Amino acid sequence: MGADTGRVERAGRRGELDVLRALVVVGLVFFHAALVFSPDDDFYVKNAETTDAVTVLAGFGVVWAMPVLFLVAGLGARHSIRRRGPGGFARERLLRLGVPLVFATVVLCPLPQWLRLRAADPGYDEPYGRFWARFLSVRPDPADFPFVLEGDHFETGHLWFVVLLLAFCLLLAPVAARLAAGADRVAPALRRRPALLLLPALPLAAVNALLGMEEGYAGWNRWAYLLFFGYGFALADDERVREPMRRAAVPVGVLGVVLFAGTAPGFVAGDEPFTAWTPSALATRALFGAAGWCWTVAVLGLLDRPGRPRAGAGRSGVLAYLSPAALPLYVLHQPVVVACAYGVVGRSAPMAVTYAVIVAASLTAVLALYEYGVRRWAVTRFLFGMRPGALVVDTPPRPGPPPASAP
Repeated sequence: MGADTGRVERAGRRGELDVLRALVVVGLVFFHAALVFSPDDDFYVKNAETTDAVTVLAGFGVVWAMPVLFLVAGLGARHSIRRRGPGGFARERLLRLGVPLVFATVVLCPLPQWLRLRAADPGYDEPYGRFWARFLSVRPDPADFPFVLEGDHFETGHLWFVVLLLAFCLLLAPVAARLAAGADRVAPALRRRPALLLLPALPLAAVNALLGMEEGYAGWNRWAYLLFFGYGFALADDERVREPMRRAAVPVGVLGVVLFAGTAPGFVAGDEPFTAWTPSALATRALFGAAGWCWTVAVLGLLDRPGRPRAGAGRSGVLAYLSPAALPLYVLHQPVVVACAYGVVGRSAPMAVTYAVIVAASLTAVLALYEYGVRRWAVTRFLFGMRPGALVVDTPPRPGPPPASAP
């Protein structure tokens, strides 16, 4: 590779994307709490009163939030492979993603399913231990790769993100060098012609349109996420791409809004938009896929500013705290939201009050579980995919009184 590539290879981690990842994960608490009030989603616990506003507002999140998580994960994979090589990268991801996946599937995922049964049938009184055994009664299902297990009550739940991410990392490892070399050849053309940044939207539109959107995976087809992951690995850390992405952020963002608005007729009044093969449904899915790429480019370009501190540099205490917590918070959040919703719905309170209580209780519980049940202990750090290191971060010192003036 040439000298320009060497300059790109020495680039450090983009701290603003680590922060964005953590904030998206925290935002999932608000998102999943809102599904309690959605008339269209089959969430675990449902409020008796629902509103269509949730469906509309959720659309503004699903079009970009999970794609950004996969793209940032692809960027992280690029850094990891540089340091460890493909073999070391695969081993590291098996530990940091595989261990929390197995642990949380066994320990955390049965709870929302059990609460679903209790919420749907007040007479259901099966003890949790007995249901837990039935939940873990599984059989192979290779046709649904990478979700290779199924059962009458078994599910990966919100851990579908971790399943897909682990599968993508293992698929990437053998071809990482060729993908990086190909990206290095493409980057100069993107710098000369920023309009080429729109080309990745075409495969996304095609995958969503032809393979169908999957409601269980935040509205995207699972293989569309592989494209976002690959784009992050190939392009997002290259200054020859980042510079035109910064310049194009606003116009591409406006285009994304227009494309997303174009999906409204199909989602609101058209044929079944997720899987139907009518022209209206195909166009709706294609527009959604293209809009997702435009929104992602806009987010990356607007956040990427020259001179921004690298990861860990000049960051506030809250953001520095949240950045390494993204995966544990993601693993913890949905069982906690479901448990809080189960304890709150059915009481005589306005929807807004019920929603606020669920969000506040869930955020408090998730952060408390992370702080006192995960972050401080070597074993739980390992089980939740955190790197070893200082187990407790000292609280920033409080400012003391000003020094006395010299006499």
